[in-house]
Amino acid sequence: MAAQPPVQAPPPAPSPQPDLKLDGKILTILEHLQELRYRLMVCAGALIFGVSVSFYPLSQMFIRFLERPAKDRVENFELVFTEPLEFWTSYFKVSLLLGLAIAMPVIVYQLLAFVGPGLTKSERRWLYPIVLGASLSFIAGCAFAYYVELPPAVKFLLGNTGGIDAKPLIRIQSYIDFVTRLILVTGLVFELPLVVMGMAKIGVVRSGQLLRLWRHAIVVSFVTAAIVTPSIDPVTQSLVAGPIIALYFVGIVLAKLVEGAPLIQR
Repeated sequence: MAAQPPVQAPPPAPSPQPDLKLDGKILTILEHLQELRYRLMVCAGALIFGVSVSFYPLSQMFIRFLERPAKDRVENFELVFTEPLEFWTSYFKVSLLLGLAIAMPVIVYQLLAFVGPGLTKSERRWLYPIVLGASLSFIAGCAFAYYVELPPAVKFLLGNTGGIDAKPLIRIQSYIDFVTRLILVTGLVFELPLVVMGMAKIGVVRSGQLLRLWRHAIVVSFVTAAIVTPSIDPVTQSLVAGPIIALYFVGIVLAKLVEGAPLIQR
């Protein structure tokens, strides 16, 4: 009687596809979430450090610095507060903005390291120039908001009373909210080109995709400006939307350069 061939065990069922590879190691979804938690904790630690460093006396000097555009353009301009905690709330917001500027290199690095964990050695060399460039771009955006956007906005909102004899009596919380939000949004917008370039380099976005969405980008820019600016005047909203649109197209050009592919596919 012929010998029966050995019965082969069925192949094991394929395991669910992991969604992350870090330094050559395959990570599960749970490990992916742990990696996200670690990145967020590092960002939070850097932000806390930045706020602690800038709380005193840097924030005090910066508040005086933020008052200058209004004092130079509005006669007898003076900030007041009407609630016990109003001044210290505004003080903390200024410290938070300065702390974010200090922590920006760490935050940008952690963001790029998380969205592109499978980078090769040649691709990782792009991280540090992008981090440095994005951090400097944030500072440049803050300076642009202070020197270019803020003076005409303050002049339009506080210095134009239409011939009516009215004196602006501005609460410090309202003024600091307006100024810090304008500076923060513009600083983040100035990072857009380098962040787009970094994401294009690691394959998250493509320049062709961004170019095809240019009409949507213009609409989103004005909607974003309307949301983030606390005033409804067209001057401030246009001053915010304009740089967003311009830097979006700059980001497309930079993405095209790092891709090494034609910008428009035939």
